[in-house]
Amino acid sequence: MKTLAKRALIASIFLCMTSGSVAAEEEASDSLRPNYLLTASINRERQSLSGAWTYSKDLYRTGLTDIDGRPAKPRLQRYRDIDVQSIEAASGIDFLEFDMDRGPTMMVPGAWNAAVPELRYYNGLVWFQKKFTPTRTTDGRAFLEFGAVNYRAHVYLNGEEVGTHEGGFTPFVFEVTDLLREGENRLVVGVDSAHDDQTIPTPITDWDNYGGITRPVHIVYTPRTFVDDATLRLTPDGLLTGSVTLDGPEANGTGVHVAIEGLDAEADVTTGSDGQAMVSIPAPDELQRWSPDAPKLYDVRFSTVDDQLEDQIGFRNIEVSGSDILLNSKPIFLRGIALHEEEFGTNPARRITPQAARSLLGEVKNELHGNYVRLSHYPHARVMTRMADELGLLVWSEIPVYWTADWDNPEVLEKAKRMQSETYFRDRNRASVILWSIGNETPVSEDRTAFHTALAEHIKALDADRLVSAALLVEGDEKNGHPLIRINDPLVDELDVMAVNSYAGWYGSNTLDELPSIEWDVPEDKPLLFSEFGAGALAGFHDPEGKQKWSEEFQAEFYRQTLSMIEKIPNLRGMSPWILKDFRSPRREHPVFQNGWNRKGLMSETGVPKIAFGVLADYYWKKMQSEPVSIESVE
Repeated sequence: MKTLAKRALIASIFLCMTSGSVAAEEEASDSLRPNYLLTASINRERQSLSGAWTYSKDLYRTGLTDIDGRPAKPRLQRYRDIDVQSIEAASGIDFLEFDMDRGPTMMVPGAWNAAVPELRYYNGLVWFQKKFTPTRTTDGRAFLEFGAVNYRAHVYLNGEEVGTHEGGFTPFVFEVTDLLREGENRLVVGVDSAHDDQTIPTPITDWDNYGGITRPVHIVYTPRTFVDDATLRLTPDGLLTGSVTLDGPEANGTGVHVAIEGLDAEADVTTGSDGQAMVSIPAPDELQRWSPDAPKLYDVRFSTVDDQLEDQIGFRNIEVSGSDILLNSKPIFLRGIALHEEEFGTNPARRITPQAARSLLGEVKNELHGNYVRLSHYPHARVMTRMADELGLLVWSEIPVYWTADWDNPEVLEKAKRMQSETYFRDRNRASVILWSIGNETPVSEDRTAFHTALAEHIKALDADRLVSAALLVEGDEKNGHPLIRINDPLVDELDVMAVNSYAGWYGSNTLDELPSIEWDVPEDKPLLFSEFGAGALAGFHDPEGKQKWSEEFQAEFYRQTLSMIEKIPNLRGMSPWILKDFRSPRREHPVFQNGWNRKGLMSETGVPKIAFGVLADYYWKKMQSEPVSIESVE
């Protein structure tokens, strides 16, 4: 039986055993399911809080705590709902050592590292304030929704603590219905970008971690009882199944109508005592499956008497059969590239607008002839996965368990699982997302493998419809006088798809002309992806002979020889070379070629293609010509 079919069967059996309560994946994640999901909130009434916010640095964290961990002194509590200037004008005995109203301003969303030179390498706590007037304060509910804050967020509204969140790349929501007031409101967010041995990731990475409110902030308005969550997917046996969850005083025993625009597919269900209802609709013959060749999205509506939620959903199947990856029951080769969450430009601020997302992913789809993108090394903004849905790009999504973690610490494992859950619940309606990665380049040890195994089990319990992978390290050896590279990692047993990062010819002693002779010793009973390979090059630096590292010619030859090497691996089913564009990395400090940039991009940071871009684009063009293009319907 195919891997995903097995998992779906297990989930179906579990669902039956729970007497129709909630989907198996939801039962497995109650403790880590966010209190509110606000699924497809982009289609709801919402008020943007983007724009200029005032800010205040807090190097010694005095706005949170005093010495010895005692509460912060009132004169330093930047979240207080007071007019500092008026207090000072009164000439009393009190004084304050902050004034958020008269502080400098910064554009939100966006990383502070790109805002002003003095914050380029700032790592710590910064307070942000936004004053706003709600568009409405009665007749419904209001939620404060953050796309992401890196890394910890301490949120206050009108002087009252709303909540905290840890994790720099996933959304979080707080209800503020009873805290909003008519007229001007004061929202203050303490953003702490510091990482330590118990954070995910840990402090040392090969990218700029960026601090700040890096994704949009909205007030989302809903009826008293509203559709908080709704999902629908295509099962291998031709059913459209999912669930709908209501929240509010009338959540129980409420009818919900589900309809797919343009199809004869609808259902009426009634929520149970938990506010949830299961949905099952036979897939119509005319249903068009989503694929990179035909990224068809349907408008799906979930309606009650008081509320209507709409989402744009594509329907497809993804599974593994032997060493093949099957999309809609047909083998597919993943023609991809890796990508960090940075927009094109000389001073990226991790400000991914729809235009920025289209610019990045459009290069992959239209110029590189790709059908796949690895969104490294953390969950990217939701606009990226929605844009991938629209453009027709398959997605590898991962959480930042990168290089190191406190492997035997159960609290750290809980953080990683929570990040998995927050990513899953955000993106589970995205047809483009086919691979969940549980880690990148983590050295093999017993504690590490147990940690990753727990993550694999967690995401498999959540999601019966997608594949699980991880970017593994490899070992070098020699066989019959020739170099040999092997995978020797017990985590392989937990993965649907193996993936490896290899930089032979860039790091290490191998020369480029040796690459085609390197042999690979890998298990052949599963599909293999090259999740990374690459070489650095400074755009515009040339060596016609192609011998000098950092030249565009060397990078291009590296690609030619590496592609020649990996083409010989019989179960190779795709790749995502490192990386689309040059990106910020403080660990890369060669004064001529790097200056704080990782130069392995096939394009410069401003979007200028290097010679290797054309090498890979030509390779993918030839791959694409050998693959059938079809628009399929459910059989």
